Amino acid sequence: MPADDKNPVRISRRKTRIGQALLESGALTEQQLSKALEQQKVSGQRLGEMLVEQNVINANTLVNTLANCMGIKGVTLRHGLIDPELIKLIGEEEADRMLVVPMFKVRDTLTVAMAEPSSLPTLDRLRSITGCKQIRPVLALEANIREFLKKYSGGNVDIDAFLTSLVETDVEVVEREQVDEGPVTDLEQMVDGSPIINLVNVALLTAVRDKASDIHVEPSRAGTRIRYRIDGNLRDLMKPPPGMHAAIASRIKVIGKMDIAEKRLPQEGRVRIVAEGREIDLRVSSIPTLLGEKLVIRVLDKANLHVRMEDLGFRTEALEAFKRSLKRPHGLVLVTGPTGSGKTTTLYSALDLLRSPERNIVTVEDPVEYQLELVNQIQVNSSIGMTFARALRSILRQDPDVIMVGEIRDEETARVAVQAALTGHLVLATLHTNDAVGAVSRLMDMGIESYLLSSAINGVVAQRLARTICPHCASKYYPTEQVLHDAGLKDMAGRSFRRGAGCPQCHNSGFKGRGGIYEVMEVDSGVRRLIHHGAPGHEMREQLKKTGFLSLREEGVLLAMEHRSSLEEVLRVTHNEDLEAQAPPASQPPAAAA
Repeated sequence: MPADDKNPVRISRRKTRIGQALLESGALTEQQLSKALEQQKVSGQRLGEMLVEQNVINANTLVNTLANCMGIKGVTLRHGLIDPELIKLIGEEEADRMLVVPMFKVRDTLTVAMAEPSSLPTLDRLRSITGCKQIRPVLALEANIREFLKKYSGGNVDIDAFLTSLVETDVEVVEREQVDEGPVTDLEQMVDGSPIINLVNVALLTAVRDKASDIHVEPSRAGTRIRYRIDGNLRDLMKPPPGMHAAIASRIKVIGKMDIAEKRLPQEGRVRIVAEGREIDLRVSSIPTLLGEKLVIRVLDKANLHVRMEDLGFRTEALEAFKRSLKRPHGLVLVTGPTGSGKTTTLYSALDLLRSPERNIVTVEDPVEYQLELVNQIQVNSSIGMTFARALRSILRQDPDVIMVGEIRDEETARVAVQAALTGHLVLATLHTNDAVGAVSRLMDMGIESYLLSSAINGVVAQRLARTICPHCASKYYPTEQVLHDAGLKDMAGRSFRRGAGCPQCHNSGFKGRGGIYEVMEVDSGVRRLIHHGAPGHEMREQLKKTGFLSLREEGVLLAMEHRSSLEEVLRVTHNEDLEAQAPPASQPPAAAA
């Protein structure tokens, strides 16, 4: 048979199957089918499309019947079910020509809505231009595909319109769970869902894409407020319509395996999701407020974890000093700073440097944020008595070479950590202090004797995270005299610095990403002697200055002079009660000290 004759025969058989399938499902009567087939002979129109136009059946019925006939899945496209960014993978013109809409991507598998999902040339073409190993076709009606190609052309999606539409339309998503280190929720597959499920999915996917560290879901008199913490600052994301907060909170608690009936007590949960083609851990916390439950979701994305020490932002001299402390066979190395300053990431980078098949490395954390190869990680569980101190004592009987303590919170933990450091183990730990020198006095305040501490401690790193200048809108500016004075640069009036002017790439903040500011105190014989005699902090700082030690403020100013951050940002994050002690002399800028 000639090639031109094959297509009509195939279509004719398909029409018969569709009519019969509609009849068998009860969507059509025999009279309606006979009448439609007669009309179809005259018009030449596709049977299913004609029945939808005449309101004999609806679009959902048609797509599901067609999908059953073809033996594949069918879908009615809805807002939030499609990742608009994926249109760029194919190109708008090519997508329109092939009548396809890429929906979502999980690892190397791209799910695509197609008007002709059985077209092998189209599937081959999609594999070629997207680079995806597998194309998963699903059936969608041609009119539905054209509608969404038009809506998502250019990648412009109106979030407010989407949220409004959630009240009126259904959405289709799927959840998948597997027993593998907790539940896994795949946000990007398709079964019948609800508008609330889809709203939460969009919020999570957007947070992952924007590299947010936390999502705040807060009740208000006007409804719900959803904010993201990006680069340390909270930003508004969306405000769902009134009346949805309780349902949103319940959905998040269901994902986190929390008790949705308990709304009077704080709860904690966790879940692993698949988003942007990778697995991401979420920590969920809820607390009751006057207007309803507030939830905070911590987003732990391994893609944002930089474990290579060279990637953290240490100056060369500071990095070498830190490495020398870590290379000693035993002793205590502390990382200090406020909550959210990146202490755990710094410790993970230290473990990355130390880990090898020849070493037994054990950590005790609360919680275990990221999993590392060749490292035995233990989770604290206070509810059953698994505290830092108890876990640490047990670790000492496990023949460890390196021990990491997530946080020294009390005298018991501090004493066990110091004893471990004195008995041949390298102990890494975090502590909450303003600066490196303050770590010594904090441990003494906890009851650790100065003679023990002076023998155990190798070094202390104090750190802050400063926002880095957005490369898309960086511009030259001249700081005010007051800013230069506060930075210890009053003699450098007239020198230009850089800052971000604000652009869509950085949400008009002028900053994109964050980098570390590190103050490294390496304990040499002189400092060790001062610790042994319980010398005050200012004496230790004077001794450290003789060895080229730079304070947090001085390190931050150097960062600004290298155009990696603005002076104002550096002054903001290095402000503390010991500012006078840390500020460099006005006559000697940090560059000279360096």
